[in-house]
Amino acid sequence: MKEGGPTGPVASLTGPITAGRMIEPTSVVRVDLDEKGYVQEEFFVSGTASAFEASGPLGSDGRWSVRRVTGAPYRTRIVVRRPTRPDRFNGTVLVEWFNVTGGLEAGPDWTFLSPQIVSDGYAYVGVSAQAFGVDGGEARIGIPGMAPRGGLVVTQPERYGTLSHPGDRFSFDMFTQIGRALRGPMARTGATEPSALGSLRPERIVGIGESQSAFFLTTYVNAVQPEARAYDGFFVHSRGGSGASLTGTPVGSDAVPSGVLIRSDSAVPVFIFQTETDLGPLLDYVPARQPDSDRVRTWEVAGTAHGDAHVVGPFAEMLGCDVAVNEGPQHFVAQAALVALDRWIRDGTPPPAAPPLALSSVVPPRIARDDRGNALGGVRTPLVDVPTAVLSGDAAPGASRICALFGSTVPFDADTLVALYGDEAGYLAAFERSLDEAIGAGFLLASDRAEILDRARAVEFTA
Repeated sequence: MKEGGPTGPVASLTGPITAGRMIEPTSVVRVDLDEKGYVQEEFFVSGTASAFEASGPLGSDGRWSVRRVTGAPYRTRIVVRRPTRPDRFNGTVLVEWFNVTGGLEAGPDWTFLSPQIVSDGYAYVGVSAQAFGVDGGEARIGIPGMAPRGGLVVTQPERYGTLSHPGDRFSFDMFTQIGRALRGPMARTGATEPSALGSLRPERIVGIGESQSAFFLTTYVNAVQPEARAYDGFFVHSRGGSGASLTGTPVGSDAVPSGVLIRSDSAVPVFIFQTETDLGPLLDYVPARQPDSDRVRTWEVAGTAHGDAHVVGPFAEMLGCDVAVNEGPQHFVAQAALVALDRWIRDGTPPPAAPPLALSSVVPPRIARDDRGNALGGVRTPLVDVPTAVLSGDAAPGASRICALFGSTVPFDADTLVALYGDEAGYLAAFERSLDEAIGAGFLLASDRAEILDRARAVEFTA
């Protein structure tokens, strides 16, 4: 532990849970965990969590001071996916704050990162951190026609009937206590309690979360981590310009200023990963941009959307999205970011620096684009530097609120392809050169080279 070790209350664990049917977090990506040498188990975690209030101004620099104001008992669940063999474990545990924005509890970072997680031997723990996952209710951005959800307790009472969540203002301390508990029985007073990680002994605990979860992580890093010291690093994925309120309001609270930075004096590495959509008016991240530092690194990735074809899959049509959603490189770049963050935590080597996405307008924020429509600046990949389509994080005209998160893909016609590359061989040669440059720069992984190149070979190129 880089900050001197965790102190304070630790969650108690019960499990693995076997009663009833497990409700898995939503993901369109299916991983054969058995084949990959992984096991999935579920545990209940409980304790008494504190709520916090500000003990000074919540400034835009993120250097927030808070105090504990009240406590409440909780009992929630964690989903654990870990290597079955200790010699396959790389020592790092990724702890995802489950996302509840769309009306279903989901693990979007598992969806984005799972190929790298299982190939490199990470352990993964998903946390039902927010009350919506346990108790249900009205989703912040729901699926059209979806009724209010009942949550784990109502949906599967045989398994989850004993769960109890005191409200999202307690989620921050719950996340702390769970992070501490994952370090094993030695981190808890009850040596007879189970370990959520079996015989694995973690060396690094990393907090991760995307979208609404990233808003909560922003506040967690700024307000709670300095005292809690429960995590060795953070992957803050697709945050907006603000953070969650200490009262538990996820977005748009008057109690949290807009344009909030991640505090630059963080004692552990914080990796901010942003898409084109995140900079735009919908999430308004631009006022929160900050320079790289010894402890904060940002990648803004060209050709990406907040959600995309990889994470939404065939559900885009069900959601009423009537244009092709973004098919950009987000998951490939995110996997490279995970490897870079893990190395940063392990040995202090920072991730490669990247320029920000270029803007044509700051108010309102708009991405600057080339003559074909693809973004300028940011992390570059062959999908935007040797393009066969416009990959955008901008919402299609008239898109619903949820479809506006998924950007768009507009393929070039045959005449444009011929004008750009001459023929298929010319296109593939240029693509491969660009691909190797991106791998060499550290923005893509060599292990993904064949899959990315297969995408290029699948392009229907008509001379």
